[in-house]
Amino acid sequence: MMKGIIPKNKSKGTDFCGMNDYYYIIRSDLGCYMQSTLDITILSSHPACQNGDHYFGSGDSYFYIIKGKSYLRVSNLTTYSNGVVYSLHPNCQGGDHYLRAFGKFYIIFQGKGTYRRTTNMNRDSDAVEYPLHPNCRDGLYYWGLPNHYYFLKPWGVEYYKGTNFNKDECTAVYSVYPDILNFLPGGLSLTKGPAFGIWENIKTITNDSNTPVTCQKKIIKSVGYNKDKMTQITHNWKIAMTTSAESKDLLEIIVKCQLSLSTENGGSHVSSENKSWNEAT
Repeated sequence: MMKGIIPKNKSKGTDFCGMNDYYYIIRSDLGCYMQSTLDITILSSHPACQNGDHYFGSGDSYFYIIKGKSYLRVSNLTTYSNGVVYSLHPNCQGGDHYLRAFGKFYIIFQGKGTYRRTTNMNRDSDAVEYPLHPNCRDGLYYWGLPNHYYFLKPWGVEYYKGTNFNKDECTAVYSVYPDILNFLPGGLSLTKGPAFGIWENIKTITNDSNTPVTCQKKIIKSVGYNKDKMTQITHNWKIAMTTSAESKDLLEIIVKCQLSLSTENGGSHVSSENKSWNEAT
């Protein structure tokens, strides 16, 4: 099992959501989200639904977006349908993860090792706080469905299904499908291998005399990526972005995000903001 590849801390604005018969992965940094059942579809996020701190879904067909001291409830992330903003009760602020299951809201505080359960995040109604079982701590992503919850561990290849964070009532363990991993920050390092650099011997010269010798060698720098190989990651995705330009740039952005990660997380600390990003040359 490959550990330490998926980033150990959840990327801001990246979350799993459970809703009805679908699973969603939100990538606010990419301006889109993945809808998954038997088929995988990539959809654009409405500008008002981007740049959230946390995202989660619910059994009442709403998405919730936490932004600072308030939260947005919306029925469609693409069209911003039925959007309403509420203030977030002080006791419900500052959580590391948010989810909804069993008709209640759950807020996980990793630093304290606790989770808060409430029926209303605006009023903090019927609130109770419990300690997290050690086996349920340090999850990278948490999400809920009406009668259970899931969480993904930092090594990113398995996720756990359970019914009680306090007693560790784990009912099943599943593997993450590669097409899902490809969409997660750091996921390409698990499906394609970590980004890497290699040293090459450019030229070797020996001078046994006392006379200085001048040596010159032209070096061609390779930048970019192999499009034929990397486009394999989107073969099973139905991309339904708002514009064709967004669809064309999605793979490029995903690869750039992977390269910008630390080497510990499968990247190479490469900033590609100012680089030409075409076929590798």
